[in-house]
Amino acid sequence: MPSMLNIVFAPQIVFAPQALHRALVIKLRHHGDVLLAAPVISTLKRFAPQCDVDALVYADTAPMLEYLPALAQLHCVDRDWKRKGVLAQSAAEWRLLSALRARRYDLVIHLSVHTRGAWLTRLLKPRWSVAPQRPDAQKFWQGSFSHFYAAQSHADRHTVDTNLDSLRTLGLTPTHADQTVTLNPGTAAETRIDRVMTEHGLTTQGFIHLHPASRWGFKCWPAERVGALCDALAARGWPLVLTSAPDAKEKALIAEVRKATQVSMIDLSGQLTLKELAALTARAKLFVGVDSAPMHIAAAMGTPVVAIFGPSGDREWGPWQVQSRIVTSLTHTCRPCGRAGCNDSKISECLTSLPVSQVLAACEALL
Repeated sequence: MPSMLNIVFAPQIVFAPQALHRALVIKLRHHGDVLLAAPVISTLKRFAPQCDVDALVYADTAPMLEYLPALAQLHCVDRDWKRKGVLAQSAAEWRLLSALRARRYDLVIHLSVHTRGAWLTRLLKPRWSVAPQRPDAQKFWQGSFSHFYAAQSHADRHTVDTNLDSLRTLGLTPTHADQTVTLNPGTAAETRIDRVMTEHGLTTQGFIHLHPASRWGFKCWPAERVGALCDALAARGWPLVLTSAPDAKEKALIAEVRKATQVSMIDLSGQLTLKELAALTARAKLFVGVDSAPMHIAAAMGTPVVAIFGPSGDREWGPWQVQSRIVTSLTHTCRPCGRAGCNDSKISECLTSLPVSQVLAACEALL
């Protein structure tokens, strides 16, 4: 449980969950961040079952929350709006604001320090509003919300638990069960993966899923070492499935991995949606990857995870509530530094020097 020092109460505005009719949870971040915010929605719905709980996320991250039973409506900000010109963007923003205003929210929970959340809260005028405390906060931020909680500040607390501080500051006490992260791929994704499995002769629990890529190159393990790991796993008789996002850099990494090994692998890089990725990884015996959204998706699907961490913090961002092994450098005491590679060079020595034997040992422990 977090220390009460991590939570800032605003007792002058007493929160009453029984008075809630509609609430909005805002998480304008990346895919993994949005997925790890799902327990806030589910837990709020448990405390206020009569309340419609909506969410506002970026459009590309919407699959992380679709089909969440506790969610009433999902509103989206499209990152492409700004590329369509000022008039088109303004019209889209106005439609979003109008849709949000029509919901007449009693509570807004803003789960990041994004300034948009402060503006929206002022425009929506809920009775209660929650946001992270900002050390650099000016009067505008401070005056936008009724309640505050401490932003992530302790390396020994997971992001899921920190997100739930937004409810603790309202006087609600989440249980251990409330911290569960789940993802429902949906029927269409399940059906597509059933076909893929049949096409490639795969059986449930009969293959290893590797997703070595990330949009952040400094989080990735070198391709030649991933290839050597593939050699070792294939030698033990495991069919291997490789995936990545459609991004050119991620697909290039997969191509380098394939060059570094002679074993036969099923390459689905760039071919799966996020929901299909979830349906695939749910059927795997083991997931192996780096600090990225697919790692969080695998954990949410209950698949054992080997997670390779470099400069990012594994205690804040590691696999959540699933059988797992976290592999980090044993010699680089400087990690986690939180930087984009050593001295922001985009190259992380704690990863480039990480031996194959260490990752293989983690895999064998779970296999």
